[in-house]
Amino acid sequence: MIDTDTTIDLQLLLRHPKSTDGYEVNRLIDRCKPLDTNSTYCNLLQCLHFADTCILAENEDDGSLLGFISAYRKPAEPNTLFVWQVAIDKRARGEGLARTLVDTLLDSDACAGVTHLETTITADNAPSWGLFESLARSQGTGQGERHLLFDQQRHFNGDSSSEILFRIALS
Repeated sequence: MIDTDTTIDLQLLLRHPKSTDGYEVNRLIDRCKPLDTNSTYCNLLQCLHFADTCILAENEDDGSLLGFISAYRKPAEPNTLFVWQVAIDKRARGEGLARTLVDTLLDSDACAGVTHLETTITADNAPSWGLFESLARSQGTGQGERHLLFDQQRHFNGDSSSEILFRIALS
């Protein structure tokens, strides 16, 4: 349980998801524009098959979902945790919840042996850059590496912004 100093004084329970959380995860992601929404089925599978490397924050007072991180260990590089999405409800933004979730996930048994963290971020996503650059400074061995992973034209046919891979060597 974590006490946060938000204007609504939330009592949070941080835990790995269950398959029954998939629907609410989908609704949370839908509220977190401009995040790409996945199908409910995709979120159900994340909460079932990748539960150990995903984490959520639940409001203990009313059971509402306030944060979710989906992640997985890369099959070809099991020492690398790939963070797919970070979704924080607007009621809990700006309070360090995303960082708390990432830190808690990295400290979990499922991430034992993880030496690198990767994620993709669009150039204009300042909150995500702030989160992961902060992580690189405090838990990493440097500033992190940046490489274009998915190009706006070549991979998205111009429909989405380019995704930059950010790789952090963890200390």
